Amino acid sequence: MEDGVTEKKSSYTYWVREASFDAAPRPVPRKLSAEDLSKQSQQPGNTLGSVWNQAGTWEEKNLNGWASNRIREMLKSLGSLEFCNGKADVSEVSKCVGDAFLVTVRNKKRVGYTYELSLKFKGEWAVGEERKMIEGHLDVPEFSFGELDDLQVEVRISDEKGLAAEDKSRIRSDMKSFLSLIREKLHKFEEEIAQR
Repeated sequence: MEDGVTEKKSSYTYWVREASFDAAPRPVPRKLSAEDLSKQSQQPGNTLGSVWNQAGTWEEKNLNGWASNRIREMLKSLGSLEFCNGKADVSEVSKCVGDAFLVTVRNKKRVGYTYELSLKFKGEWAVGEERKMIEGHLDVPEFSFGELDDLQVEVRISDEKGLAAEDKSRIRSDMKSFLSLIREKLHKFEEEIAQR
């Protein structure tokens, strides 16, 4: 008390940062023992996810490595298509970028993914009086779980020199025929990821 002025302390605290109150102690993590694991495996379980997540509250598992490898593997086997003026095949998956995950929420499993693709193609078409080797890429800008019916493909021709506008248009139209094969493979991929 200075000069007759008393300092009044507030009884209201907006944010308590001190542990001086009757706060519960912080939980200490412990490693699961072999006994804990054997008990878990003997119990008839209706929970999904890890042993440590018995309530099935929230658990996320990264599936990027598996999904990227599986998509590449499936799309390598697209095969070739023949058109009225040529034929082409997909030679490699040049880009496969995205995320895939498995989430357990409230004891329910949910999977999802979002990816971008680029497939390299080689083909031979009748251009004017000659047959010409054409290379390029089929780009799938974005696709995700449950949206394969809206899948779109863009065709990029590597070397367009010596091609008339109508030839470019015909080649792009022919190469879009691969869309149904790509969609079919990705539907199989969705079935597999849903089973994980």
